[in-house]
Amino acid sequence: MAKTTADTHIKPPSKLLMLSEWRAVGELALGLASIPTLAAAPKGDGHTVLVLPGFLTSDRSTEFLRRVLGGLGLNAVGWEMGRNLGGLYGMRQKLRDRVAALKRDTGGGKISVVGWSLGGVYARDLALSLPDMIRDVITLGSPFSGDLRANNVGRLYDVVSGESVDDARPEDVAALAGDLPVPATSIYSRTDGIVHWRTSQVRAHETAENIEVLGASHLGLGVNPAVVWAVADRLAQPEGAFKPFARRGPFSLAYAA
Repeated sequence: MAKTTADTHIKPPSKLLMLSEWRAVGELALGLASIPTLAAAPKGDGHTVLVLPGFLTSDRSTEFLRRVLGGLGLNAVGWEMGRNLGGLYGMRQKLRDRVAALKRDTGGGKISVVGWSLGGVYARDLALSLPDMIRDVITLGSPFSGDLRANNVGRLYDVVSGESVDDARPEDVAALAGDLPVPATSIYSRTDGIVHWRTSQVRAHETAENIEVLGASHLGLGVNPAVVWAVADRLAQPEGAFKPFARRGPFSLAYAA
């Protein structure tokens, strides 16, 4: 079970793990080579999926993931706000407006949200504030529970975003780490060199699960074919019919038991 108390001290990933983030280049190459295999992933029902980028990245970083999801019958869209410079409170209303606009422009159906790293923190915040608009949430290596300083970019985040995690409202920290009113899947890796994997875990229950991908890097989560397959599988579920992820298929060996 994931620890969700904000005062649980966890060290950031080691410098060795952080330096090994170059693995993302290999994950991208493998992802590109796996496009024919990924095309056989479970198909979606056409609903809209909002994909949120990580800290200091933009929609360009999520293009591969969105293209694969689009090929599987989903309306995968970017956040269209340029580079993610952080700031949960500063971005909160802008993201709510983005979801409301998407819901209006796409016929009123609920929207799935996939968030990579900081984008996943935003995704969980959206689910808490707009449960009637959000279908489900999938996070990729997102630091939303435990010690929110257990990462290797915290000080940079403070400077760039103008917000410090130390100043976050305790009730918001607790809510982000707690159960969501919508189905939630957290995909993470114990070899994440940026975010400590323990801070990416949800409390597993009937509509919330953790999926560990072996050997994945933080920077490669959005292009790692095992991660992309799992995301597609989760998004293919009928609305309101959540079932735990079945660790099988062409990338079955990449998922921890």
